[in-house]
Amino acid sequence: MITQTSAVTFRQNLGEMLNQVQYRHDSVVINKDGKPVAALVDARLFERIRRMQARFDALCKRIETGFAGVPEETGMAEIEAAIAEDRREQRPRTTD
Repeated sequence: MITQTSAVTFRQNLGEMLNQVQYRHDSVVINKDGKPVAALVDARLFERIRRMQARFDALCKRIETGFAGVPEETGMAEIEAAIAEDRREQRPRTTD
């Protein structure tokens, strides 16, 4: 479960919020002036997020290297074409 709270309420209830995250594996989104500024998540989830970020960064680097000599317009056109093709393949087939 994800709980939203203000920074003031979070500060006043820090112990309870830590227990909620540690034992129930909930997450807490902390808002300041009505806008989310931080999140408290359990350590296992945070580690998964860090690993995914590292893999995403590595993938971005590989894509950047692979397209290094390709003009931006050409690369974007290829990406848009691939997305359109994938969407066509994902559409449910209709039978007549």
